[in-house]
Amino acid sequence: MTFFRKTGPLAVMLMLASACANAHVSLETAQAPVGASYKGVLRAPHGCGSSPTIRVRVRIPEGFVGVKPMPKAGWTLETTRAPYGKAYATPHANLTEGVREISWSGGRLPSEWYDEFVFTGTIAADIAPGSTLYFPVVQDCETGTDRWIEIPADGASAHDLKAPAPGLLLLPAAQKRAH
Repeated sequence: MTFFRKTGPLAVMLMLASACANAHVSLETAQAPVGASYKGVLRAPHGCGSSPTIRVRVRIPEGFVGVKPMPKAGWTLETTRAPYGKAYATPHANLTEGVREISWSGGRLPSEWYDEFVFTGTIAADIAPGSTLYFPVVQDCETGTDRWIEIPADGASAHDLKAPAPGLLLLPAAQKRAH
């Protein structure tokens, strides 16, 4: 019984922290190496209050290139293309423009249900490891809108924000193995 008295408050705090961390749109995998391809899975755990989600829009950050979204049955997929801030070398081509925003709309995700919105792309090799790419998301509902668009200032934490944008922590490039 002493163990539970001592660890009970800690367990409750961890459960609450976990619930808070999952209360907003987030990325399933929150870290990846620079120069690698990445499958972004945006997790939408609820609607706007009790209102169903009817559209999810994500802005693609500079340095995440060659983006291809995954269609969702029952939803309309749209992309917005625009120039990149610079050319990015990939194994197949030098890219100067690409998908900068993705929108899934026309579906209806009840607030008590969960769903995922998926896209792939490549993390530019010249981005500094240790930095974070942010993917601001706007979640439109039948009534209301949740804007998961806040990006922490340098030295601040996303945990301190009310509506943080999903972030991808960049790791050093993976070492290629000799065959």
